[in-house]
Amino acid sequence: MSSIVSAQNAVSEFRIKADKTLRYYGHRTVAAARSGLWSVFRWPAVRPVFIVSGSRSGTQMLYRTLSASREIGSLHREIYALWWRLHPPANKHWDTHALDASDANRHDREFIAHYFFAQTGSSRFIDKNNQHGLCVPYLHALFPDARFIYIKRNPGDTLNSMIEGWGKPERFATWSTDLPETIAVEDGRYTRWCFFLADGWRSYLNASVEEVCAFQYRSIHRAILDAKRHVPSGQWVEVFYEDLVKNPVEGFRRLFEHCELAFTPVLERRCAEVLSNPYDAFSEIRLEKWRDQGNRDRIERVLPEVAEVANEMGYSV
Repeated sequence: MSSIVSAQNAVSEFRIKADKTLRYYGHRTVAAARSGLWSVFRWPAVRPVFIVSGSRSGTQMLYRTLSASREIGSLHREIYALWWRLHPPANKHWDTHALDASDANRHDREFIAHYFFAQTGSSRFIDKNNQHGLCVPYLHALFPDARFIYIKRNPGDTLNSMIEGWGKPERFATWSTDLPETIAVEDGRYTRWCFFLADGWRSYLNASVEEVCAFQYRSIHRAILDAKRHVPSGQWVEVFYEDLVKNPVEGFRRLFEHCELAFTPVLERRCAEVLSNPYDAFSEIRLEKWRDQGNRDRIERVLPEVAEVANEMGYSV
C-alpha cells in the first residue's frame, strides 16, 4: 500500500513540476512575441500607477489588491534589479537611492514601457518598491501622466515593523551585499543595511536599530511630501493605512476610481476579504500593535525624531 501511495505522490509531484515548467516557458514565449511587437510599434506607457511610501507601510497589500484589476498590467512582484540596472546606487557613490528629474531620459522611459508591455501585454501598468518614495521627481519626469498613490501609516506601527524587518536581512537586505561600508548597527547585531539608502545614512552605521528606522521613516516621507508639490493634484491621491484597515471596501473603491479602474463586484468582494488574507506572512494586520509588543520602549524613545514629518502626514505624535 505504501508503495502505491509513494507512486501516486511521485506522479503528483511530477505533474506540478511539469505544469510550472510549461507555464514558465509559455510565458517566456508570449513575452518574446510581445517584445517583438513593441519593437515595431513602440507604444508608450499610458498613465502608469506608482505606489509610494516608506518601508513596511502597507504597500504590498495595496499593490496586490490593485493588481487584481484586469484593466492594468502588473508583474505581481517588485523589480528592484530592473530599476537599479538603469541607475545603480554605485553611480551615486552609494549615497542614496534617490533619483530626481535630471536622471530621467528617453532610454529609461522606453526601456520601462517595453519591459512592462512584454511582461504584461499592457501599456498601462502598476508598480511599487521601497525606493520609489525617494524617486517621485524622476518617475514623474519619466511619465508626466503617471498616477501616484501615497499610502501613509502611523509611525509607531511602521517603526515596529521596520525593526522586525531589520532582523530579516535575507528578505530586506539582498541588495546591500556590495556596500562599501562596515555596518555595525546595534553594536554589530545587524551587519547588512536593510530597505533603502537615504542621504546621510552613513551617520547611522553604528546607531541603534530604532534610530536607523526613525531616520529612514523621516527621510523617505519628507522626500515624498516635498515631491508631491510638483505633481498635479489630479494625479496624486493619499490614503491612510488605518482607513483601509477600518473600511477596506470604501477605501479601495476610492483608489480604484482615482486610477480610473472599474471597481467590479469581484474586486469589491476581494477587498472585503483583504484583512482575512494578509499578503505578508510575518506581519499581523492590527492597528496600534506596537504598544503591546517588545519594541515599545525603543519606539517611544525615537518618536520625537519623526514627530514633525508625522504631523505633516496627518498623525498626532
